[in-house]
Amino acid sequence: MKWKKITIETTTQAEELIEAILLELGIDSFEIEDQIPISKEDQKKMFIDFLPETDPTDSKAYLSFYKEEEDDLEILLEQIQKEMFKLTSFVDLGSGKITVSETEDKDWINNWKEFFKPFRVDDTIIIKPTWEELKEKKENDLIIELDPGTAFGTGAHETTKLCIAGLKHYIKPESKVLDLGCGSGILSILSRKLGADFVIGTDIDSNAIKVSKENCTVNKLCSEICLDGLNTQDSIKVFEVAKTGCGFLWCNVLKDQKARELLKGKFDLITANILADVIIPLAEITKDFLKPNGYFISSGIINSKADEVEKALLSNNWKIIEKNCLGDWFCYIATR
Repeated sequence: MKWKKITIETTTQAEELIEAILLELGIDSFEIEDQIPISKEDQKKMFIDFLPETDPTDSKAYLSFYKEEEDDLEILLEQIQKEMFKLTSFVDLGSGKITVSETEDKDWINNWKEFFKPFRVDDTIIIKPTWEELKEKKENDLIIELDPGTAFGTGAHETTKLCIAGLKHYIKPESKVLDLGCGSGILSILSRKLGADFVIGTDIDSNAIKVSKENCTVNKLCSEICLDGLNTQDSIKVFEVAKTGCGFLWCNVLKDQKARELLKGKFDLITANILADVIIPLAEITKDFLKPNGYFISSGIINSKADEVEKALLSNNWKIIEKNCLGDWFCYIATR
């Protein structure tokens, strides 16, 4: 199916008024492009490290929405133009130009898969998409099959590679591992395949928890999830399953006291491949999850935030034993 894309060129001052017009006409989904910088408050909420470059002197804004090709657009466009004309006496609408273009209905959720091919993380680990065939491998290769879906994590990013290197070095056969922000489950699965005795993954996104469970199944690991606010019985089941595979909890350890109590003192190793602004508050609470002499591997730290993370670790009595970088990204390995 083909779609019509309708774009209105206007100004940032008129954005909200035109949004209201579109909503009144039954258009409740649209795109907005402008040069308004993201506020500090929104930046914190969205955990953004990289901010797009903006030009505050550029007041242009573009609002776009989509309609099916067979829809009669003439009446709708006339209504929009009529309502916009009413605004011209008290707000600058800019050009007010409306353009119509055609776009194909593509499977945007799955199209990226054609670019995700099997790749070697290091001399012994290969990550293979579930839909691809593996043509070459060595006898002792450890292979992780993965379908990230809409969860974060294919293993190709520098931050994940840094975590993988840390896990390979510090995991022992008796290790109990906690994967904070498990995403697609890649680090949880790898931990288990590297010989960890016990692996629990957590994430604030319920979809990530489900994707992690599915990826465990693909990798022939048992898995169980708890998605109902850490019901006691379900949580016990998650930990029991983790002894033979991986268990996953849908929770936010920064906010959920029940989760913190459940995880307290159970782990030899914690990995958190998230973002600096999340790792900084984690530095205060993750110490409670570790057994004596345990390790905390934190990654996802852009170079501009590395000093802040280091300060947070040191101020919470962590001893930094490794500080590794790859490209623009840092990974800290610390112990108590």
